[in-house]
Amino acid sequence: MKKLMLSACRAIALAAVVVSTGNIAHAKPVPLDRIVAVVDKDVVMESELNHRVEAVQRQLSERNITLPPESVLKNQVLEQLVLENLQLQMGRNGGIRIDDWTLNDAVTRIAQRNGLSIEEFRKSLEADGLSYAEAREEIRREMVINRVRQRQITSRIQISEQEIDNFLRSPEGQASQEVEYRLGHILIATPDNPTPAQVQAAEKEASNILVQLKQGANFAEMAITYSKGQNALNGGDLGWKSAEQLPTLFAEQAVKMNTGQISQPVRSAGGFHIFKLLDTRGNEKVLEEQVNVRHILIKPNEIRNDLEAQMLARDLYDRIESGESFTDLAKAYSDDPGSALNGGSLEWVSPKTLVPEFQKAMEETPQDVVSEPFRSSYGWHILEVQGKRKADISNKVRRNQVRELLGMRKFEEELEVWLREIRDQSFVEIRL
Repeated sequence: MKKLMLSACRAIALAAVVVSTGNIAHAKPVPLDRIVAVVDKDVVMESELNHRVEAVQRQLSERNITLPPESVLKNQVLEQLVLENLQLQMGRNGGIRIDDWTLNDAVTRIAQRNGLSIEEFRKSLEADGLSYAEAREEIRREMVINRVRQRQITSRIQISEQEIDNFLRSPEGQASQEVEYRLGHILIATPDNPTPAQVQAAEKEASNILVQLKQGANFAEMAITYSKGQNALNGGDLGWKSAEQLPTLFAEQAVKMNTGQISQPVRSAGGFHIFKLLDTRGNEKVLEEQVNVRHILIKPNEIRNDLEAQMLARDLYDRIESGESFTDLAKAYSDDPGSALNGGSLEWVSPKTLVPEFQKAMEETPQDVVSEPFRSSYGWHILEVQGKRKADISNKVRRNQVRELLGMRKFEEELEVWLREIRDQSFVEIRL
């Protein structure tokens, strides 16, 4: 019966059964379901509303949140169902379909994120009063809605370079770029107003510990055994802190050390300190392999078939081998408008941005040697690798991360506006 009530062909607004009493004239209809909202070309049934209300009540109770009056809760949930229905209709009209293979993959990933097998996931759902089949269909609905939102809202979001600059200059942006240090610390303490002999003894002990550390002794074990610092029982681990959060003496050591490096004993009023820079974060460099390459592209076209394009590429290759200028021939013959005016130069590019055939030819051709003509999906190429390097693209990666963050924020803002728009522009009749 539930399948009938939730099917797409819900044209029956009210079903009824007749309870026989021996006199059919006195039989009373017993309603099984009814429409609570008309939403454009579809409807929301009371059974759907009750099912969702029960689920929300269960979730709120589990979180110890006081439930609002049932009438208020029903209105809230019904509005949610109306919006979902509108988005599902948009998905159907837009040809969005979630096949069983895609759905199975999504269900598996959800189970894995919760540390469960599919069978354990099924049992967990049943314990919460939800059948596995119902959960699958709910996940399918959510996937359709997410695709509709991506399709409709992404095109409304633009992130300018100025917005990225403004974020990076803001306190939030500055904090996100701040370098943090994870220091290990051993303190060989001296008493207040120590005598020279006490200072000398502490210095000697610190030096002996340093020797052992350089010979491979475990820093955490040495800290637990010898350190008088507050974090001794944590193996001397001070945790992640920015330079501003560290004592001045500690920060001065952290900023000049490399990861894994152990400092010489450093004297302070409290004794002798030994530091180890366990790790840093926030200053990671992202290096990318880049190639300085130039090429000539000959495309087949209306007046030149593929064989003729290949023959022309071979002719140009022979002319370059005979001493003619690669640059001049690229300007005269290359069908790649983006590079032809630069003598065929693509400048410094990441191999990952190029088609596989081009990547393969670059790998197999020695530097400063012109390749034999080869075919890609674009046409026939000859290329020359002029240099290779590892480029620091940390700033580019950072800006892309900020772009993604700002995009997510704008997405949420635009989503609220868009949902109000589709609600206002649609025919909705509430019959609750």
